[in-house]
Amino acid sequence: MPEPTKPASKKEEAAPPAEWDESQEELPEDDPVPGEEQKSSEVSSLFVEKPQSTTATKGKDVTFVAKVDSSNLLRKPVLKWLKGKWLDLSSKAGKHIQFKETYDRNTKIYTYEMTIVKVVDGDAGGYRCEVTAKDKCDSWTFDITVQATEEAQQTNILEAFKRSGDAGEDAGDLDFSGLLKKRERKQKEEPQEDVDVWEILKKAKPCDYEKIAFEYGITDLRGMLKRLKKMRAEPKKSDAFVRKLDPAYSVEKGKKIQMSVEVADPNAQVKWLKNGQEIKPSAKYVFENIGNVRKLTINKSTLSDDAAYECVIGEEKCFTEVFVQEPPVTITKLLDDIHTVVGEKVEFEVEVSEEGANVKWMKDGVELSRDGKYRFKKDGKKHWLIINEATKDDIGIYQAVTNGGESKAELEVEDKELEVLQSIADLTVRSAEQAVFKCEVSDDKVTGKWYKDGVEVVANPRMKMTHVGRIHKLTIDDVKAEDAGDYTFVPDGYALSLSAKLNFIEIKIEYVPRQEPPKIHLDTTGSITNKNTIIVVAGNKLRLDVEISGEPAPTVSWKRGENEISGTEGRVRVESRKDLSSFVIEGAERGDEGAYSITVTNPAGEDKAELNIKIVDVPDPPENVRCTGVGEDTANILWDPPKFDGGVPVKGYLMERKKKGSTRWTKLNFDVYETTTYEAKKMIEGVLYEMRVFAVNGIGISQPSATSKPFMPIAPTSEPTRLTVEDITDGTCALKWRPPERVGAGGVDGYIIEYCIEGGTDWVQSNESPTENTIYRVRGLQVGEKYLFRVKAVNIAGYSPPAEINQGVTIREITEHPRIRLPRQLRTKFIRRVGEKVNLVIPFQGKPRPVVTWFKDGAPLDLKLVNIRTSEVDTIFFIRQATREHSGSYTLSVQIENMEDKATIEIQIVEKPGPPIAVKVTDVWGFNAALEWKPPKDNGNTDIIGYTIQKADMKTKEWFTVFEHNRRPNCTVSDLVMGNEFLFRVFSENICGLSEEAGPSKNTAVIGKTGLQSKCLAYKEKDMNSCPKFTLALTDRCVIAGYSAALSCAVRGFPKPKIIWMKNKMIISGDPKYIMQNNQGVLTLNIRKPSLFDGGKYTCKAVNDLGEDQVECKLEVRVFTDKGEGKK
Repeated sequence: MPEPTKPASKKEEAAPPAEWDESQEELPEDDPVPGEEQKSSEVSSLFVEKPQSTTATKGKDVTFVAKVDSSNLLRKPVLKWLKGKWLDLSSKAGKHIQFKETYDRNTKIYTYEMTIVKVVDGDAGGYRCEVTAKDKCDSWTFDITVQATEEAQQTNILEAFKRSGDAGEDAGDLDFSGLLKKRERKQKEEPQEDVDVWEILKKAKPCDYEKIAFEYGITDLRGMLKRLKKMRAEPKKSDAFVRKLDPAYSVEKGKKIQMSVEVADPNAQVKWLKNGQEIKPSAKYVFENIGNVRKLTINKSTLSDDAAYECVIGEEKCFTEVFVQEPPVTITKLLDDIHTVVGEKVEFEVEVSEEGANVKWMKDGVELSRDGKYRFKKDGKKHWLIINEATKDDIGIYQAVTNGGESKAELEVEDKELEVLQSIADLTVRSAEQAVFKCEVSDDKVTGKWYKDGVEVVANPRMKMTHVGRIHKLTIDDVKAEDAGDYTFVPDGYALSLSAKLNFIEIKIEYVPRQEPPKIHLDTTGSITNKNTIIVVAGNKLRLDVEISGEPAPTVSWKRGENEISGTEGRVRVESRKDLSSFVIEGAERGDEGAYSITVTNPAGEDKAELNIKIVDVPDPPENVRCTGVGEDTANILWDPPKFDGGVPVKGYLMERKKKGSTRWTKLNFDVYETTTYEAKKMIEGVLYEMRVFAVNGIGISQPSATSKPFMPIAPTSEPTRLTVEDITDGTCALKWRPPERVGAGGVDGYIIEYCIEGGTDWVQSNESPTENTIYRVRGLQVGEKYLFRVKAVNIAGYSPPAEINQGVTIREITEHPRIRLPRQLRTKFIRRVGEKVNLVIPFQGKPRPVVTWFKDGAPLDLKLVNIRTSEVDTIFFIRQATREHSGSYTLSVQIENMEDKATIEIQIVEKPGPPIAVKVTDVWGFNAALEWKPPKDNGNTDIIGYTIQKADMKTKEWFTVFEHNRRPNCTVSDLVMGNEFLFRVFSENICGLSEEAGPSKNTAVIGKTGLQSKCLAYKEKDMNSCPKFTLALTDRCVIAGYSAALSCAVRGFPKPKIIWMKNKMIISGDPKYIMQNNQGVLTLNIRKPSLFDGGKYTCKAVNDLGEDQVECKLEVRVFTDKGEGKK
């Protein structure tokens, strides 16, 4: 890349961008790139200590410290460390970047530290720390410059491909900065043709900037834009554009952005292009033409709006680039812990706040990739991590990480146990019949081998081995005597074998010339136990083949109790063949259990056999599963055994749990647990869980029990803090404390207060139920005794450790001198009108409680006139409707034994005065009359501040005011009309106003005529005709859109001129939006709720027969934005 010709100034070097040549030029401070923040040089209002710019040595650690004073803050401040403009470094926290926060309770100062371990070249650049606390916000920027030591220079190109951090060869990010620097030196050494990248950039379109930057090794795109903007600031002035687009705009996703240019020709037509494609007007893209200004507004911006834009007028263009900032993506549904067995499929599911968001999956801090073992899936806001076949190597902590949060879950994998669902049974077959051995296991993927007498069975046309799902079969056709023996099925990979015996019956034909009594040949092997009891698993098929003999062939009868079973079809039936009777039960049920008998008869005799069939099944589910106690991460679970054990003793129980609201159950044990109590561990405090239990017997596993009620693992809080004595009186003590530092998920339900006499051991609880307040007064204490106090916090988990006052507190009254705190407005005369309310609250202090006494004018106060209410700290003086009788001097006395304090309050109740008296005319001369009067008898309980004098002609009797606020009781009335007789009246005035009535004068003043004569001039009619002339012109206006506006002017002329209003030379008529008024020549045009389209040039024209005149003005309409500014 060619070197710049001008070195950067010191101000420009203050914040060099990361991965950028420090010698490059940057914009001056007064011309920033739009969207970039300026470095503040003002003193911060929140920061006590700010992080400073530094030069770090590559490979060494560097630490930055920021301190915030929280003494004037209502909430804890939140501080963010950012790199560049948007990169929040909290998402990069780990072994390379570490954060620390401490708090000093004495100085109330929060200290925040950021440490970068083993600095690399990629850490260079501008940084910013922001602190917010409710409605306050402050920020500070600083820079990191990375310098490499000579010993650390790389000599091997492979060393450049190293990762940042020290967590291992697979952790951190690849750092190619060293490689880039080596290549730059190598390029300088080798003679190559110089390429001017800036000339290429100036000729290229903005959409090609990123491609060119990648081709020529420029890693800081924003730094490149800064330099390119300055280089473009000096080209020749455009003929079409007065003001071009800014080089770049930035906006948050979902917000509105507006771009504007100013053109030289107001009639010029512009085109807007996005990535070279013309934009059409729509609800999203809004075009505006206001005078010489052309605007493009993009509503509800999305990531697709992050592109290069052009404004085109003819052959001239101007360019800009829009950067859309995506808001942080938060996790709305957390991961669940999973407990599974080897070979099972595992799915971790997480839900985020935005569709299409980028979610990074990690295991034990290492990012996962699609390598065949892990599959990533997403649907809208949901994301899945899928492990097709889990192994023990997959055990660990899995994380789903977004740029706004993360969620963790644990995967536990155990070896899978193979369960036998149906074992093979002994068979007895005859020659040439078919024998089928069948078994069923829990895993349909398990294969196995068949053995006869320890020798593996090889498939042949007579012996066939099949495997369908979980069922394995060995079928032997045309059974022969040599097929008899012990057969065994061994699953592959499991220390398990299933065995059964094949019995061969050889048919012998003998001729017996005589009759033979019938005989039942009952096989007692297989499932027949002692006393002819047959055990059948519920749901299985029972087929009991009984051989019979006798000559002639005997008759067979099967009975259950006294009921004969004769059906040959159905679920329970009897099948008969020669010398064989079979009793069949399809899908054995519990109701089939009982005593059965078979009877065979023929003419030679009878034989009978008794059988007892027992049905065994999986047990019923356990009952009444409940939580009996919880800890911080544990819970004690108790349940009742199942009512029916399935006919086989219960071996134990299996437990599962899940988070409330989740659908995924986690197994807690794979080995059978024998007791009915269990302590569940490794739970998260504050999360609701549910439990269920399975019963296990020799047949199988029961259905799950009913889900327990939700329970939450919580722990008691820590002890309350800052327990102090607030106040002590005779028999009481007020305590005050602060909530516990560690509350936990259970919260605080209240506090229990206990006390004990010093030296004793019996603690007495003061409050019956927990109090929610952090201040409490303990009552009923003995005066003179020393007491110890303690406070415990209570929540659902129990009591916290107590906070104690270890030093004895002596109960005695604290004496305090009485003192009245008289409000400022009562230290002067308190004035109110008659009928108004008087409510005075006067606080006082003193211990023990003082005696309060009120006096009026030195005598005890009559409580019938005034309401007095007194508490421990103040007294209230209340008059519902004041009268003049309530005026006077009131004295408040507060006394404790021989100590006393007094305060005096002057109260004056006033009203309007009465009329003046003895009003008379004392003298008349010329056009003047002299009046005198006396003050009113009732002054309204306050001083008279003046008089109002009025006169009236005896002909019209209309009164006119002559003087107001006249302070003297006399006046002289002038300018009376000759030949008229006048009557006078006087009103008195005080602070309440004028008197209701006036004092009339007792006599009148007559102004006599003199001998004067008037000479009238001849009347000459004047020509009033004139052409229209505007006496007041229209003025230019700038209004806000949506707020009504008015344009006004004034015109004169006779005959009355015709008024015409025009907008942009077009006559306005018939539009209800415009209201035109003419009031005595004052012309007004009202515009209701103007919009941007109502802006323009307005003209008012007046026309009559003698001529015409017009005035013009310009109206500009602005849009009110969120920042409180009007935009065109």
